[in-house]
Amino acid sequence: MKAAPFSLRLLTLLSICLVILFSCDKPTPKDLNAEPLIPKPTAVIATGSSFGIKSSTGLYVSNETRAAGEFLAGMLNPATGFNLKPELTDAKVSRGILLSIISDSELGDEGYELNIDEKLLELSAQTEAGLIRGIQTIRQLLPPEIESDTQVEGPWEIASGTITDIPEFAYRGAMLDVARHFFSVSDVKQFIDYLAFFKMNALHLHLTDDQGWRIEIKSWPKLTTHGGSTQVGGGEGGFYTQEEYKEIVRYAAERHIMIIPEIDMPGHTNAALASYAELNCEGNARELYTGTKVGFSTFCTHKEITYTFIDDVIRELSAMTPGPYIHIGGDESHVTSLEDYIPFVNRVKGIVTAHGKSMIGWDEVAQADLDEQSVVQLWNSPDFARMAVSKGSKVIMSPAKRAYLDMQYDSTTQWGLHWAAYIEVDDGYNWDPELFAKGVDKESILGVESPLWSETVTNMDEIEYMIFPRLPGYSEIGCSGNDRNWEEYKTRLARLDARLEAMEINYYRSARVWGEDTRMQLVDNK
Repeated sequence: MKAAPFSLRLLTLLSICLVILFSCDKPTPKDLNAEPLIPKPTAVIATGSSFGIKSSTGLYVSNETRAAGEFLAGMLNPATGFNLKPELTDAKVSRGILLSIISDSELGDEGYELNIDEKLLELSAQTEAGLIRGIQTIRQLLPPEIESDTQVEGPWEIASGTITDIPEFAYRGAMLDVARHFFSVSDVKQFIDYLAFFKMNALHLHLTDDQGWRIEIKSWPKLTTHGGSTQVGGGEGGFYTQEEYKEIVRYAAERHIMIIPEIDMPGHTNAALASYAELNCEGNARELYTGTKVGFSTFCTHKEITYTFIDDVIRELSAMTPGPYIHIGGDESHVTSLEDYIPFVNRVKGIVTAHGKSMIGWDEVAQADLDEQSVVQLWNSPDFARMAVSKGSKVIMSPAKRAYLDMQYDSTTQWGLHWAAYIEVDDGYNWDPELFAKGVDKESILGVESPLWSETVTNMDEIEYMIFPRLPGYSEIGCSGNDRNWEEYKTRLARLDARLEAMEINYYRSARVWGEDTRMQLVDNK
């Protein structure tokens, strides 16, 4: 057969080359410094290109990083439609996604480093917790559509460069009050997911109060069958069985979030006093309570049965709680004399210690005999916080007028209260834990917590409205310390709206974030 003319062969060869050239995906230029990450990482270096995740992308792990790899795959696969699976390897990897455990003391327990080029995305940390925090950064670097539960079109590209991220405070948490209104296991898991997304590491569960007892104690069953039977407004209430509580703890642990259970005492105890008459000084059971007043109830601090009861509760709760802390409340016990209150806290602290845990209490407990193992949560009194520090205790900063998520944004907000303050988004962001209470310096601060009390909050839509968009700011306070600027932060926060909507979150659209000035900045950034 006669060969084709040289010119025709050359043309065919050029055509093939062009097809190959243009069928290859070119990396999209992207600026890592322009990505609206919350909380803001410690350091970012952009290199101007991108890494694309495809169905063929390899996800490489070691035995140490396999669980984190499964977590990452579970985050990526629903929206992308890919079936990425962690692959064990000891070989050097030059393409794909690589999760590595490294020895770097500067990263600490939760820090990570993310190195991204056009071929390889490598996430490194000293611990699995650090990897999980870094995975949330990968998630935020992807388009908001990654939040979809069903397959959507890509591309799935991540800006190239290097991110180093080391949180400022060891403790970065939020509290959910399940006592005033009860929330299901699935609601608590959803709350945990929101904390994980913003790299928070503690969930404080307010399990008991005047209106309801929410955790099963097998040695005192009427606490839940009777004390858990109602809530604010007279609804049916509810409680967690011990198996359900263990499931919450397990779910949180997968995301490296510590559960801190609170049994509030000696005040805020009407649900227990209604369940067992012997816990009352006069020996008569109280009526169940469905209102919102505080300060009217107290355990009988002189009766030995009170401490037998507390020992049983702390023993069962400690056995289900792997974290180091049990919160004993201690706030607003207005009908307990100080002469009774201090010995009570001292004895309960000893019970907590005997069961292998450290005590946390609201700031009033600073009046008792504390030590280096105790933690005081400042909600109201800087004086009590200073008193705690003088006794060697650490402090969690949760000032009501700055950090309470149940405070209304303004007078028009449908849910929430305002006895402490109206807390707009900038008010919640613009405060410094290191300066809030003179004499309580950084070395004495364990971290920051934003509590959500539930007197007026009844379902997940209302929870979301109260915590978003304030929760990301509390995360940034905990991670970035005082290296923050509201004008810069609000631009990043404003760009979070597409992701909040993709996550179907009911959020408060603050004019201080999404006002005209911010909208113009967003247009400029695009």
